[in-house]
Amino acid sequence: MAGMTVSNATTYDALDWSVDNCPIGRAMEILGERWTVVVLREVFNGIRRFDDLRIRTDIPRQVLSNRLSKLVDHGILRRVPYREPGARQRDEYRLTEKGFDLYPLLIAIRDWGDKYLVGEEGSPLTITHRDCGAVVHTEIHCESGHSIESPRDAVPRPGPGARLRRSNV
Repeated sequence: MAGMTVSNATTYDALDWSVDNCPIGRAMEILGERWTVVVLREVFNGIRRFDDLRIRTDIPRQVLSNRLSKLVDHGILRRVPYREPGARQRDEYRLTEKGFDLYPLLIAIRDWGDKYLVGEEGSPLTITHRDCGAVVHTEIHCESGHSIESPRDAVPRPGPGARLRRSNV
């Protein structure tokens, strides 16, 4: 039973399944700290240099250095050397493809914040479509193209990598 996968596991409930390899938990190990998401927000907004990031966000120097290193180590950002005339070489931080794939997550967080946390004055940031100028939002749909309007329209099920919890063996 320890190697049982989803294909022969139709009678188990959520508590029977291990979350050790959960992609949400694993992603939050990388992204789940406030300053990490703030750094990503700034890089997406075009702020790429250490001193500019520090000034714009007021993140303590060591915290910023740690967050940038972690994002580079995980392949979300890459260092690109630059040199101002008369100064030493430094690095800019650029998004990798893995980093760009986080954009919908940041848009979803912004949408949620706009709905529940922004006052009457409105959001300080609007993201628009470059071609038409309309505001960009996230949308959830299934692989068949059906729009998911409510969390109640989606059902969690064990995936191909699901494994039973050891206590159920």
